[in-house]
Amino acid sequence: MTDAQTAGDQPFLAEVRTWLAANLPDDIRERWLNGSALFTEPEDAIRWQRVLHSKGWAAPHWPKEYGGTGWSVARQYAFEMECSRAGAPPVMATGTHMIGPVLMKFGTLEQKARFLPRVLGCDDYWCQGYSEPGSGSDLASLSTRATKDGSDYLINGSKIWTSHAHAADWMFALVRTGDYPKPQQGISFLMLPMDTPGITVRPLITIGDDHELNQVFFDDVRVPQAYRIGEEDDGWTVAKYLLEFERGGNFYGGWLAANLVRLRALAAISGADQDPAFVHRLAEAEIEAEAIAMGSLRLLSALTAGGNPGPESSASKLRGSEVNQLVTELTMMAAGDYAVPQRPFDSLNAPGPHLPEEVDAANRYFEARAISIMGGSSEVQKNILAKLVLGL
Repeated sequence: MTDAQTAGDQPFLAEVRTWLAANLPDDIRERWLNGSALFTEPEDAIRWQRVLHSKGWAAPHWPKEYGGTGWSVARQYAFEMECSRAGAPPVMATGTHMIGPVLMKFGTLEQKARFLPRVLGCDDYWCQGYSEPGSGSDLASLSTRATKDGSDYLINGSKIWTSHAHAADWMFALVRTGDYPKPQQGISFLMLPMDTPGITVRPLITIGDDHELNQVFFDDVRVPQAYRIGEEDDGWTVAKYLLEFERGGNFYGGWLAANLVRLRALAAISGADQDPAFVHRLAEAEIEAEAIAMGSLRLLSALTAGGNPGPESSASKLRGSEVNQLVTELTMMAAGDYAVPQRPFDSLNAPGPHLPEEVDAANRYFEARAISIMGGSSEVQKNILAKLVLGL
């Protein structure tokens, strides 16, 4: 956000900075800035969201009637950027940025009353059950099946790459409830308690040695039909709406802001900021980040006006993932010979200034490779833009 945009809101910015300085726990900040994981550790995400909730700031983008702030678009964005600059981790998007908006749009009155307050206060921690071993970018080919049994569904199948399933209380998932010539038909959107008998969670350790991902197995898992959101066999409509929030969510901007904070600090210590070629590439990345920020403001404007992100969410996801990957490449360059996964740099006895312990530049680089795949690959985003924006 430019100086002109923030000049009239200095009291608000001062309030946010003062509050963050007093309330952002140092241990959470350090783990987020010094770690390599894409997502905030579950314990830290829950704790930090509850701190934000105590101030009424857990979901600035939510309507005020559901516990949001009622802030302007500019103020929402300014708040997010101040949090990133302070080293605050993003809240886990599956709650406030995914299932929350879906419940507001498609949930029954009973579902809204039961779940939305618990999403806001992080009393329930959510994971997303979309991808399957044979259904990733081609999500409509999913085969996890929910069969009616009285007032319940019996679910059998598997989900994969499920972020934080090992820590989640609930999952929202796509399941097949009918068979039609068009694969997008016959899919329903369900909420599942993760402690239901028949659910097994197995860890998938990333190349960066982080446990964020899992495979989840369902063996005759009994779930009430009352946990379905939207009509049976029409879950694809709900899923598309949610994906616009996932792909256009501000957490891509949050990752980028945090990665730029890390990069600038590292470049100053390693001396990379004295290399003209490196400084030129860093300037290019920062310009791209500003462009993404302007796109985020447009998305926030659509949400504030009661709309949804639309195809612009695909542009945000596409560029956000590419620029995040660029910044992690530059971090590798800035670290130079020290870009070794999980290596304690202060024990190397190298001459000159020591880099921070556990810089993890390589692990961050490895983890960022996933950003252009998860939530729909870059190729999928380009197809969406070609169809819905260019009319091809």
